[in-house]
Amino acid sequence: MKHRKLVRGLVAGLSLTALSGLAVGAQSSTVTVGSAGVIRYLEKGQPPVVIHLTVEQAQSMREAHEAHGKTGGGTTSNLIYNGGTGGIGVETAPKIYLVFWGSQWTGNDPSGEASTLESFLNSIGGSPWLNTVTQYCQGVSSGTIFCNGSGTPVGNQAFMLAGSWKDNTSAAPNKPTQSQIAAEAVRAAHYFGNTGAGSNDTTQYVIATANGYNSSGFGKQYCAYHSYTTSSYGDIAYTNLPYITDAGTSCGANFNGLGANAGITIVEGHEAAETMTDQFPSTGWLDSSGSEIGDKCAWISSGQGASADVTFPDGQNYPVQSLWSNAFDGGTGGCVLSY
Repeated sequence: MKHRKLVRGLVAGLSLTALSGLAVGAQSSTVTVGSAGVIRYLEKGQPPVVIHLTVEQAQSMREAHEAHGKTGGGTTSNLIYNGGTGGIGVETAPKIYLVFWGSQWTGNDPSGEASTLESFLNSIGGSPWLNTVTQYCQGVSSGTIFCNGSGTPVGNQAFMLAGSWKDNTSAAPNKPTQSQIAAEAVRAAHYFGNTGAGSNDTTQYVIATANGYNSSGFGKQYCAYHSYTTSSYGDIAYTNLPYITDAGTSCGANFNGLGANAGITIVEGHEAAETMTDQFPSTGWLDSSGSEIGDKCAWISSGQGASADVTFPDGQNYPVQSLWSNAFDGGTGGCVLSY
């Protein structure tokens, strides 16, 4: 397994209290902590993942950061390009493949998460909300902060949901590990015919698990995570998306008064945008603390960048979080709901 370079540094001055309780299972090891995100090795032999922390963990991180003189949606630093992997750092024409993994989905979707995810991912392409990702690019030097027309930007075309698959011929593991989720992403690439050279260069696979069958650590240390795996089909980017409403308020139920199912689209929107701008963690766009475009704006409840209900081009409304814009406020950066 080849290794990706980790982003630079730790958040200075975070207390032991703020960092406590972040272990995710016995296989956790090296940790790099951002203001509201965590780059972590979960499983021996697997690449790092970028974890979307729970409401409580993210807010604790933000409070600790502010106590040490930092303000805003995470840190005051903008996102920086980290060089990419084999020339790939972002998704220039994003295609999202949605997988409902396991026979456990049959008759076991009390929150209607399957239909919500399909509808949401059909809606986001071409939206002002997602347009924030288009200011980030690849084909530029490491250390770049503003593309300014150079390189090739992240795409924001309509109809990004390229396909969905109910893989229900057998049961998924009760608590799937990272390597098992990665293997399902490879199976999905085969199912969708993405097996040729370059066929996964701008794709991501969302592996959704059914009610009650989520990975260890879900709802306590994270709401979801994204990573990648190597395969004969090339490097494959994927998201581990648990059954979000199982975590209740820890992963967005009724966050900002947005409804019991608000976390479904807040969390998946966060992961989709992060994969588009850091396809193979962590060689895309991150700040100097290791936070990605979604981490810096996670679970903001008031003021600039607060999560809100947004209308998409097809007229559908969904709760989403804001995304980090380097261009906001004259280049100072900030969390925005449109760009």
